[in-house]
This record gives sequence, C-alpha cells and structure tokens, in this order.
Amino acid sequence: MPTWFSAALLALFSFGLWGLFTKLAVVHIDSRSALIYQTLGVAIIGILMLGFVNFKPATDVKGLFYAILTGAAYAIGCLFYFIAASKGKIITVVTLTALYPLITILLAYLLLKEGVSLKQGIGIALAFVAILLMSS
Repeated sequence: MPTWFSAALLALFSFGLWGLFTKLAVVHIDSRSALIYQTLGVAIIGILMLGFVNFKPATDVKGLFYAILTGAAYAIGCLFYFIAASKGKIITVVTLTALYPLITILLAYLLLKEGVSLKQGIGIALAFVAILLMSS
C-alpha cells in the first residue's frame, strides 16, 4: 500500500465528519458564527502542530505566502459552504462542493501546465454531468 493512502483515507473520513458537523452547527447557530468557531478549531490543531515541528515552522517566504493564501481561500470557501449548508440539503451541498477538484485540475492545467489524460478527461466530463444532475 502506498504511503500516502492511509493519510488520504483519514482525510476522507475527517472531511466526511466535517460535512456532517457543518450541518449540525448551522442548525443551531448562524453561518458566520459557525465559521468563527470552525476557525478556532483549526487554530487549536495548528497550535498542537507546533509541537511536531519543535515550535520552528518553516519560513520560506514563497511557501509562507502560499500557505496563507491557502488558509484565506479555505476560509472564504467555508463561509459560503456554511451559508449553502444552512439553506440547502447537506446531501446536495456536500456533493456539489466535493467537486472542487475540477477547479484545481483546471488551474493546474492552465497555470502549472500539468497534462490531463483521456481517462482523466472522461472523469472530468462525468463530474460536470454530476454537477448538472445534483443542481437540479
């Protein structure tokens, strides 16, 4: 089994819980408050991670810049995810937003010049079909 596979499965499970906990949160509090408390949860995990790097996180300027952009994009996405979850069925919201890799694939193709195979292209086309089916 590849070394990344276990981590990917744990991420899959964690993101599944995240989707469920989102709906439970917005049933009881507004979406903006839910984002604030989620951010607190992220901060707690971030502080715990400082122990794993002996309180000396990497400081490469480019890496730091992109990591901060990652956090900003995540926070904005989460805010809109919470809003969508508060107004729609979580089954539909989580399925539709789980197709975010299409954006990453498009950007990687355009900006990083990463290729897409025929098989991957068919998968992308089917994902677009899924968007159409899930949004109706």
